[in-house]
Amino acid sequence: MPGEIRQIYPERGGGSPQGPSPRRLAAIVAGDIAGYSRLMNIDEEGTHARVKRILRDLVEPTIAEHQGRLVKTTGDGFIAIFDSPVEAVRSGIVIQQSMIGRNASVPQSQAILYRIGVNLGDVIMDANDVFGDGVNVAVRLEGIANPGQVYISGGVYEQIKHKLVCGYQSLGDKQVKNITDPVRVYRVLPDPAAFMKAQKRREIAFVMLASAVLLAIAAALWYTMLPGHSFLAERAPTPGAVSPAPPKPAESVAAVAPSAAPPQPALPQAATPQAPSQTASPPQPSPQTAMPSVTEPEMQRLAGGSFAMGSNEDASEKPIHQVTIKPFALGKFPVTVRQWNECAAASACPFMASGEENAPVANVSWNDAKQYLVWLAQATHKPYRLPSEAEWEYAARGGTQTKYWWGDQLQPGMANCKNCVSVASAATELPTHVGSFKANPFGLFDMGGGVDQWVEDCWHRNYQGAPADGSAWMDAECLSHVIRSGSWKNDASYVRPANRDHYDTGVRYPTHGFRVALSAS
Repeated sequence: MPGEIRQIYPERGGGSPQGPSPRRLAAIVAGDIAGYSRLMNIDEEGTHARVKRILRDLVEPTIAEHQGRLVKTTGDGFIAIFDSPVEAVRSGIVIQQSMIGRNASVPQSQAILYRIGVNLGDVIMDANDVFGDGVNVAVRLEGIANPGQVYISGGVYEQIKHKLVCGYQSLGDKQVKNITDPVRVYRVLPDPAAFMKAQKRREIAFVMLASAVLLAIAAALWYTMLPGHSFLAERAPTPGAVSPAPPKPAESVAAVAPSAAPPQPALPQAATPQAPSQTASPPQPSPQTAMPSVTEPEMQRLAGGSFAMGSNEDASEKPIHQVTIKPFALGKFPVTVRQWNECAAASACPFMASGEENAPVANVSWNDAKQYLVWLAQATHKPYRLPSEAEWEYAARGGTQTKYWWGDQLQPGMANCKNCVSVASAATELPTHVGSFKANPFGLFDMGGGVDQWVEDCWHRNYQGAPADGSAWMDAECLSHVIRSGSWKNDASYVRPANRDHYDTGVRYPTHGFRVALSAS
């Protein structure tokens, strides 16, 4: 009846008229688009269509893929809940990094940038919504986050700090609107190495600036101590004296900035032409036409055969099934930083990798790996590709059917993983050089540990319906691909040949690398 106030209860499973709505501990992800009103003013219909498409094609599938539930959308934002804080933060990272690629094709003024906040709290569940301070804190974190970044609360940080290969920047305690107590806030750093380098550069720049200021002060003090150069005497003009006119602006500029050609960017070492000698020699190519060198991966030929793929240790590795592999060749090592940077120097790969030349390249998405393979195939006229998941496991087993290729028990020093080596090396921020550990019976190195390795296959939750001929298992729409091997950041269970995992196709992650394959000619 009009004016009547009624309590609305959710259906069965979400509370009942006999009691209050249920409460639960959940990780809450709140996302919102920065500058949405400005974007709507620029292109109302276009912005609305793009946001709807991003929600449908990226946000909703990402939340579902990480075992979350989209509670509601708010035009330019969304709220989702997760049982796992780890998966909540992973979903936020995936959304933010995927948006980088989506924004690459539009003008910067029209880029859609999400702010994302994640909190862990006790919340009230309703049929189609979620309530409580746990939600409010997530929303407030989103509100103070920088565009394109993920901010998390201290409670989330304590749960995930040793479970994700990320960096975290503490922003201290923040007082947020309508929340009584200050909230400890952290910024998630998907690429902590890049952040530390940038921070180091800022520190160096600050030290240099401070040193320059101190030197200038010291020089001024020294100058005032010279006979006849009192600071006060210079400040007090002589009565009747005429001060010289200041130089014209153009003269000032000319005095401090004589014209000069702008510095040219340095060429990569592999592409730098050698200086001509005094004796006659063939003409060297100019920097504009010099081609970077191509270091082909060292390949190991495998005869192929049949093997039992999978294991009973994890649901994703079942059922164990017989697979026949055709002859093929596989890279003896994962692709290295040097090999990757040759592609980047040719402007065929999207970034220059950091690290030592002989270390495996990391922080590579599946799409990045495919770009490298296209370039390598064109440069060498050989059809390089990613191995299929079945080929990778066949090669990793090295003709064995044990838990590890060396046996059923973990042996120290056989792989580069968190508890496979000494405690001192477990905390390292980078993987060891390729080939630092023993080769398996097929002569392949680092088939377990080091870096996670992309394969061609789309991700499937188990092997029901998997091909038996060793080919890659593909789908028309493939949101994530399989990764194998485990990394230097994972424990020994990940280096088993049967272990499998997956990650989003277009997203880089600090432990992900790859190796190449060739079909038999």
